[in-house]
Amino acid sequence: MDEFVPLAILAGVVLAGVAVTVGVSRLVRVGPVAGDLLPYLGGLPPVEHAVSRFHVRWYAVTMVFLAFDMEMIFMYPWTLVVATMGTGAVVEMFLFLAILLAGVVYAWREGALRWT
Repeated sequence: MDEFVPLAILAGVVLAGVAVTVGVSRLVRVGPVAGDLLPYLGGLPPVEHAVSRFHVRWYAVTMVFLAFDMEMIFMYPWTLVVATMGTGAVVEMFLFLAILLAGVVYAWREGALRWT
Protein backbone atom coordinates (compact mmCIF):
# COMPACT_ATOMS: atom_id res chain seq x y z
CA MET A 1 0.00 0.00 0.00
CA ASP A 2 3.00 2.32 0.35
CA GLU A 3 3.23 2.73 -3.42
CA PHE A 4 -0.22 4.38 -3.47
CA VAL A 5 0.72 7.15 -1.01
CA PRO A 6 2.12 9.49 -3.72
CA LEU A 7 -1.01 8.89 -5.80
CA ALA A 8 -3.25 9.75 -2.85
CA ILE A 9 -1.21 12.89 -2.16
CA LEU A 10 -1.48 13.94 -5.83
CA ALA A 11 -5.25 13.33 -5.80
CA GLY A 12 -5.54 15.44 -2.66
CA VAL A 13 -3.53 18.27 -4.19
CA VAL A 14 -5.65 18.18 -7.36
CA LEU A 15 -8.91 18.20 -5.41
CA ALA A 16 -7.68 21.06 -3.23
CA GLY A 17 -6.64 23.00 -6.34
CA VAL A 18 -10.07 22.50 -7.91
CA ALA A 19 -11.79 23.56 -4.70
CA VAL A 20 -9.64 26.71 -4.43
CA THR A 21 -10.25 27.59 -8.09
CA VAL A 22 -14.02 27.17 -7.79
CA GLY A 23 -14.07 29.10 -4.51
CA VAL A 24 -12.09 32.03 -5.90
CA SER A 25 -14.25 32.16 -9.03
CA ARG A 26 -17.40 32.35 -6.90
CA LEU A 27 -15.91 35.14 -4.82
CA VAL A 28 -14.89 37.37 -7.71
CA ARG A 29 -17.74 36.75 -10.15
CA VAL A 30 -20.21 39.39 -11.18
CA GLY A 31 -23.93 38.63 -11.07
CA PRO A 32 -25.49 37.26 -14.25
CA VAL A 33 -26.58 39.74 -16.90
CA ALA A 34 -29.80 39.01 -18.81
CA GLY A 35 -27.90 38.29 -22.05
CA ASP A 36 -25.55 35.90 -20.30
CA LEU A 37 -28.30 33.39 -19.68
CA LEU A 38 -28.85 32.75 -23.41
CA PRO A 39 -26.72 30.18 -25.20
CA TYR A 40 -23.85 31.66 -27.21
CA LEU A 41 -24.44 31.62 -30.97
CA GLY A 42 -22.02 34.04 -32.57
CA GLY A 43 -23.71 37.08 -31.04
CA LEU A 44 -27.07 36.37 -32.66
CA PRO A 45 -30.21 35.34 -30.79
CA PRO A 46 -30.83 31.57 -31.01
CA VAL A 47 -33.20 30.50 -33.79
CA GLU A 48 -33.75 26.90 -32.70
CA HIS A 49 -33.87 24.91 -29.49
CA ALA A 50 -30.53 23.94 -27.96
CA VAL A 51 -31.35 20.22 -28.00
CA SER A 52 -32.80 20.12 -31.51
CA ARG A 53 -32.14 17.02 -33.56
CA PHE A 54 -29.27 16.66 -35.98
CA HIS A 55 -29.71 15.38 -39.51
CA VAL A 56 -29.23 11.62 -39.71
CA ARG A 57 -26.18 11.96 -42.02
CA TRP A 58 -24.11 13.33 -39.12
CA TYR A 59 -24.33 9.99 -37.32
CA ALA A 60 -22.56 8.28 -40.21
CA VAL A 61 -19.89 11.01 -40.20
CA THR A 62 -19.50 10.43 -36.47
CA MET A 63 -18.95 6.71 -37.01
CA VAL A 64 -16.27 7.40 -39.63
CA PHE A 65 -14.58 9.82 -37.22
CA LEU A 66 -14.65 7.21 -34.46
CA ALA A 67 -13.07 4.66 -36.79
CA PHE A 68 -10.15 7.01 -37.45
CA ASP A 69 -10.00 7.96 -33.77
CA MET A 70 -9.75 4.31 -32.70
CA GLU A 71 -7.06 3.82 -35.31
CA MET A 72 -4.92 6.52 -33.73
CA ILE A 73 -5.55 5.29 -30.19
CA PHE A 74 -4.20 1.86 -31.11
CA MET A 75 -1.38 3.06 -33.38
CA TYR A 76 0.40 5.31 -30.86
CA PRO A 77 1.23 2.53 -28.36
CA TRP A 78 1.94 0.17 -31.25
CA THR A 79 4.74 2.44 -32.44
CA LEU A 80 6.49 1.99 -29.11
CA VAL A 81 6.56 -1.82 -29.23
CA VAL A 82 6.80 -2.57 -32.96
CA ALA A 83 10.60 -2.73 -32.93
CA THR A 84 10.67 -5.28 -30.12
CA MET A 85 7.70 -7.35 -31.36
CA GLY A 86 8.97 -7.81 -34.92
CA THR A 87 7.07 -8.64 -38.07
CA GLY A 88 4.12 -10.14 -36.21
CA ALA A 89 3.19 -6.71 -34.89
CA VAL A 90 3.45 -5.20 -38.38
CA VAL A 91 1.19 -7.90 -39.84
CA GLU A 92 -1.36 -7.42 -37.05
CA MET A 93 -1.41 -3.65 -37.58
CA PHE A 94 -1.95 -4.04 -41.31
CA LEU A 95 -4.84 -6.44 -40.62
CA PHE A 96 -6.31 -3.87 -38.23
CA LEU A 97 -5.92 -1.14 -40.85
CA ALA A 98 -7.54 -3.39 -43.46
CA ILE A 99 -10.60 -3.81 -41.22
CA LEU A 100 -10.80 -0.04 -40.77
CA LEU A 101 -10.36 0.47 -44.50
CA ALA A 102 -13.26 -1.91 -45.12
CA GLY A 103 -15.38 0.27 -42.82
CA VAL A 104 -14.38 3.42 -44.68
CA VAL A 105 -15.10 1.83 -48.06
CA TYR A 106 -18.52 0.76 -46.76
CA ALA A 107 -19.22 4.30 -45.50
CA TRP A 108 -18.09 5.71 -48.84
CA ARG A 109 -20.32 3.29 -50.74
CA GLU A 110 -23.31 4.19 -48.56
CA GLY A 111 -22.71 7.91 -49.21
CA ALA A 112 -21.64 8.91 -45.70
CA LEU A 113 -18.77 10.96 -47.09
CA ARG A 114 -20.94 13.03 -49.49
CA TRP A 115 -21.59 16.52 -48.22
CA THR A 116 -24.43 17.47 -50.58
